[in-house]
Amino acid sequence: MKRILVIGCCGAGKSILSQKLGERLGLPVVHLDRLFWLPAWRERPPEEFDALLETELARDRWIIDGNYGRTLSRRLVFADTVIFLQYPRLCCLSSVLLRWLRYCGKSRPDLGETGCPEKLDLPFLRYVWNYERDTLPKMEKYLAERPESCSLIRLHTRQEANAFLKTL
Repeated sequence: MKRILVIGCCGAGKSILSQKLGERLGLPVVHLDRLFWLPAWRERPPEEFDALLETELARDRWIIDGNYGRTLSRRLVFADTVIFLQYPRLCCLSSVLLRWLRYCGKSRPDLGETGCPEKLDLPFLRYVWNYERDTLPKMEKYLAERPESCSLIRLHTRQEANAFLKTL
């Protein structure tokens, strides 16, 4: 595993798992949120985001965490492994709420010094609540079309993720 994508619903712990994987495997971690967001939660223009992403994809080794469905098929071309965190809805929602409490008014570590203080709103909560219905089918479609050389690891609980980490 030298080029790993970590995907899943918001609140599943993609960034935390990516950091732990990076430490264990000695791989640099790229957070797509850090590439995407400009200060004050402004979106980076797609062509700029794509250029930054291409720079990262060209590297020999990495872990990239984040969904960003528009670019998933491109990332899958480069990845040798996808780790898909398919945690229950309530697990993701509770993590989102805890993250908001922990970082309220501050930027999360995976966002760096972007000037994007943690926030929580109804559309975001709806996205998490409806992830299985609205987003999961799209993710499954992308994954079904991934190259044969790209293995898929599905983790359904934090316990499975911790057990997986111990095998590395």
